[in-house]
Amino acid sequence: MKKILYMIILFLLPCYVFAYSNSIIPGGDTVGIEIKGDGVVVVGFYKVDGRYINNYLQLGDRIIKVENNNIVDTKSMIEIIEKNINNNSVNITYIRDNKEYVDKLELYKDNDEYKTGLYIKGDLLGIGTLTYIDPESNIYGILGHSLNYSYSNDIIDIYKGNTYEAYIKGFTKSTNGLPGSKNAEIKKNNIFGNLTYNSSYGIFGNTNKHLNRERMEIASVDEVKLGDAFILTSNKNNEVEKYKIKILDIDSRHKDKNFYFEIVDYDLLEMSGGIVQGMSGSPIIQNNKIIGAVTRVLVDDVRKGYGISIITMLEEGDKIKAE
Repeated sequence: MKKILYMIILFLLPCYVFAYSNSIIPGGDTVGIEIKGDGVVVVGFYKVDGRYINNYLQLGDRIIKVENNNIVDTKSMIEIIEKNINNNSVNITYIRDNKEYVDKLELYKDNDEYKTGLYIKGDLLGIGTLTYIDPESNIYGILGHSLNYSYSNDIIDIYKGNTYEAYIKGFTKSTNGLPGSKNAEIKKNNIFGNLTYNSSYGIFGNTNKHLNRERMEIASVDEVKLGDAFILTSNKNNEVEKYKIKILDIDSRHKDKNFYFEIVDYDLLEMSGGIVQGMSGSPIIQNNKIIGAVTRVLVDDVRKGYGISIITMLEEGDKIKAE
């Protein structure tokens, strides 16, 4: 009996056959990111008639259904509530700590409006950096890490998502203890690609844009050496440029902190002060091969940060084809 159960478990495990290209198109371009998640997140509370209602809910709770109707954004939640009000309440399904709960959402009628006492957030809009495009599959990857709900740190399940062309307006420089940011204008009329998979190792989708750029070979962590390398990232003139870094440590066993590096490029340090928000996903190049992408900044020393292996990102992106 134990043998039969063991075989069943084996057959239920997902099996991925990776077929990513050995040479890919390097990124470095800043892109706008828009994601509609599964439900809306509670981000605050306000008083109605002098009191707080629905105070069983907590910051970070994710409301996914109203009267068993799926919620995809704030607009859909409002519309479904209005159609299903019964005795000044509706039934909701919400998630907290990866567990589902069902309860009544009290509504307060103020003239012709119903109020929930909740501040909620649906869509996520931000910027990041393109890491690569696989020209054989049209799969592309950005960021090198996941996008998470800020209050619960849960990974956002993508209901619908896109990336857009974006143009750098300037930099807020990083200082030790306070990472800065790229400041960009998102061109929502210029779609770069869709987004379908939010993983711990990047966000992935499909695009038909291949950029006017030569393909570059990939390298595994075992091929990487300590010392000189560079990153590709957009500058204040909206041009993708090479900037020098030094790889200080290599860890082939870690899932997403494979490289510890320091920015040593004078021009980049003058422009950004170090690693900034929006730089995640910038490709790391050594010996004319893509070895990985920037993922994190060391807050106490913003010139230093971590990178993830390009192989890990490619394997994650390839799962789009396997699903």
